Amino acid sequence: MSSIKLTAVEQPTGGVGTISALLLPQLDQHFAKRAARLRHLAQGHEHADYLEFAATIAQAQQRLLDHFPVPANVLEALTERLGAEAPLSTQLHSGYWQQMLEHLLEDLRTEASDPVCAALDRLAALSADQREACAQDLLQGQYGKVNSGEAVFLWAALGLYFVQLAAALPAHAHAAVGEHRQFCPVCASAPVASVILTGKRAGLRYLHCGLCESRWHMVRVKCSNCEHTGKLDYWSLERQDSAVKAESCGDCESYLKAFYYEHDPALEPVADDLASLQLDAELEGQGFARSSINPFMFPG
Repeated sequence: MSSIKLTAVEQPTGGVGTISALLLPQLDQHFAKRAARLRHLAQGHEHADYLEFAATIAQAQQRLLDHFPVPANVLEALTERLGAEAPLSTQLHSGYWQQMLEHLLEDLRTEASDPVCAALDRLAALSADQREACAQDLLQGQYGKVNSGEAVFLWAALGLYFVQLAAALPAHAHAAVGEHRQFCPVCASAPVASVILTGKRAGLRYLHCGLCESRWHMVRVKCSNCEHTGKLDYWSLERQDSAVKAESCGDCESYLKAFYYEHDPALEPVADDLASLQLDAELEGQGFARSSINPFMFPG
């Protein structure tokens, strides 16, 4: 059970130096910023085509966010979920995400390659119940049950839904004494990476959710997967002060990337994670398994 609990919004307590247990996502041009970062990273990259493909999806998500937001009545019902363990982790709350999937398939089809069109066609042929079953498999971490090429589009629609729910959540987070912070306290999903912040939160580490994109605090020099501290190593393909590193744990043999904003303020966790797959290859070559999930990179 997570040691971060969400309750109804209350008057903030504490003074200077108080650490926020949870940072909910901000929707202002959220996906457009990701698309721009992906296109920037694609320049001269060995996987430029795929980064551009991911940017196309992110831009489509932004268009849908602008024109088809989650209905107000769905957002108004969020208060009823507060107090529950990871309030957005239970059953899906409306048919909105399936509507967004329909719009997404239609939007992407106009400029899609033949392989992408084939994946879009397979998803279009599925019934609503079949799509729901696939979504539940993904949300429960059963990634191997869903074709990886189709999972990207399913997750794009789910992510569009959950990020809006998280952003609208009328919640205040309390950090109790204890551990169990491997998963998002909002939706119970795995992080995509950790981020080391600057500004008033300089030096603090937050895990960035791969689904609802909330961020929750976790102390540094502790494995984000098993929470042990004894066998941690840090890896980089560049210099010591690289903006992109990976933290590996010899106890659970997993790793998670860490992004340091002090070295590159333009970092975007999902985009920069996808653009640094060479680091993944090096860590996996050392026998470590990735403990995170990227919305554009599913197993299989």
